[in-house]
Amino acid sequence: MRASLTGPRAVAAGITAVVLAPLALPGYVLRYDMVFVPEQPLNWEMIAPADALPRAVPLDAVVSLADLVVPGWLLQRIALVAIVYLAALGAARLVPGGRRLTGVVAAFAYAWTPFLAERLLLGQWALLLAYGALPWLVIAARDLRAGRRGALPRLVLAAAPAALTPTGGLIALVAVAVLLIPMRSRTLAAALGAVTALNLPWIVAALASTAGGSSDPEGVAQFAARAENWAGTLVSLLGTGGIWNAQTVPGSRTSALAPVVTLLLLAAAAIGFRELWRRWRGDAVRLFVLAGGGFLLAVAGATPAAGLLRWLVVSVPGAGLLRDGQKFLIPYALVLALGFALGAERLADRLARRFEPNAGRILLISALLLPVVAMPDLAFGAAGALRPVSYPADWDAVAARVDAAPGEVLSLPFEGYQRYDWADGVVVRDPAPRYLNAPVLINDALRVGRVTVDGESPRAARAQALLDAGRPVAELGSRWVLVRTGLAGTLPPATLDGLRLAYDGRYLQLWENPSPGVLSETSVARRIPALAAHLLAGTVVIFACFCLLRVRRGSWYGPRNHESGEEE
Repeated sequence: MRASLTGPRAVAAGITAVVLAPLALPGYVLRYDMVFVPEQPLNWEMIAPADALPRAVPLDAVVSLADLVVPGWLLQRIALVAIVYLAALGAARLVPGGRRLTGVVAAFAYAWTPFLAERLLLGQWALLLAYGALPWLVIAARDLRAGRRGALPRLVLAAAPAALTPTGGLIALVAVAVLLIPMRSRTLAAALGAVTALNLPWIVAALASTAGGSSDPEGVAQFAARAENWAGTLVSLLGTGGIWNAQTVPGSRTSALAPVVTLLLLAAAAIGFRELWRRWRGDAVRLFVLAGGGFLLAVAGATPAAGLLRWLVVSVPGAGLLRDGQKFLIPYALVLALGFALGAERLADRLARRFEPNAGRILLISALLLPVVAMPDLAFGAAGALRPVSYPADWDAVAARVDAAPGEVLSLPFEGYQRYDWADGVVVRDPAPRYLNAPVLINDALRVGRVTVDGESPRAARAQALLDAGRPVAELGSRWVLVRTGLAGTLPPATLDGLRLAYDGRYLQLWENPSPGVLSETSVARRIPALAAHLLAGTVVIFACFCLLRVRRGSWYGPRNHESGEEE
């Protein structure tokens, strides 16, 4: 049985090596939301942000803990390799029937997608952990319904990486609910309870924050799915693309042939969906429901339903998660890959019967290469876009000075996303909050073209008001002001009045406020529940690991043949 996995594992490793080839070079891949640092500190802001929504909870705390064991550059490589490898291998493992070449088709169809490429180029590696984990979550859920030993702890461990972000945790929770209902109440309650516990860190942190739960409704239009080529938004989404940020769309997706490839995928998948239903029946229906719900959320922002979304993000706490609906295509992408693989297998069987067996194999090989031919610019780190860079020594020098006299740091220019010369001019989120062991105030508003989507932090709004009025930022009361070297002269003349230059490096300047204000801090008591939620989630994961080790016949990979129920 284990020998039959050699092929899919080798294919998954090959796909991973081709996609992430530039990571063989030293340094850090910095791009938009993907910010790794040598050693990320662990502080209260990582556990329960004081005045911002917990978009990176519990992700930041987990990364900080992991950095105690492995350096940031290695942790980044482990995470990115896990995403692509687990996505490919999981899709191959999930295909019903056990035919190896069909599994390889599914591996390429799921691990070489516009969704993965675009979210990778947007730096949303944590969301992609949910993408890589979903096939394993489905395998575990099916095994749990079948009563196989070790299925529940495997389900919890598959949901754990997804729950590192609110969106991934929500997808995992809904997936478990859809895939397991209806079944025995005790088992269902245990599964839902465990996955809910994994989501508690960001839920409790949101309740402790002073940012409030509402978001700027302008974000619905700005984060809505976009057309990538002449076929329009709907076809882009059907091909698992359509991300809101045009700068993260691979060039091949804008070609005139991209919609044709999407139609070929859909045609084969339509045949495969019927085959999936024939083999899985109820489980197939549940997957279709999950995929259909995600697709409706993805398309909603580009339809008249956008009005309802605008109302929701203002009126319902936490509904801001729905603004970027395209990220909910994850279940659809998995179902599409399964359908395409099974459809190709069915067509190959017909060719083999009519002509000769080699004709069927040629069709399957052509099917597995179709995603690569359609989007060749995902290879080699998205055609070199994922190229590692090194942090200049200025960052360590600034961090040492802040460590010596802790206090809030205001980062200027006051933009959450910036282009750094030392990072080859790539847009990246300000690394200061993760590099410095202190609260760092950055602008949480997001500029999309000429439109600014307001953030939620009251203190960031006050800082922006001071800058707009041309007043000294010393009035804000921050102990430190971090400025990119060369940009101090572009700030309003009075911005740095009252500050003393403490460090002047090639890339960074650090200014000290001789009379910092007494800032109102979120009480530790208010943050204790968030810490308790983190500890509970960690306990659930550790307990699941312990239970899995106790199950002698249990396996992370589950049974290879989901039709027969045969176990390894």
